[in-house]
Amino acid sequence: MANYEIPSLAFHHIGVRVQDFEKEKEFFINGLGMKPFTSWGNAERQIQLLEMGNGGMVELFSGGSDEAASGERFIHFAMQVDDVEIAFRKAIEAGASCVRPVSTVSLDSHPVRLTVQCGFIRTPGGAELEFFRVLKAEKE
Repeated sequence: MANYEIPSLAFHHIGVRVQDFEKEKEFFINGLGMKPFTSWGNAERQIQLLEMGNGGMVELFSGGSDEAASGERFIHFAMQVDDVEIAFRKAIEAGASCVRPVSTVSLDSHPVRLTVQCGFIRTPGGAELEFFRVLKAEKE
């Protein structure tokens, strides 16, 4: 569905502050297959922009803490995939841990009722990711 107020509005990237910058960067590149686009900063503050492969990007920032309540991290971010099971398995094999295994959920959502498949993982650096696929969307 097009955005009628700002027609060019589209997802570009999500920024994630991480505690172990190198470990997290390696996970996103080698574990999830993202490609480095560009980076900047210095020894105290490193930033890496990674291409997801569909036009979206992840921007990793060094300097995060291990305290979830610090407000320095997002809750989670979802990545749409064709096969949730495969994406979930690859992430676990690359060092992620399971937060919530892959499941199919019928949401009590309005005005579009959704049935989705999703699985949540925690990256080695502590970020929570969701692999997500819409199985059915029915307008009421």
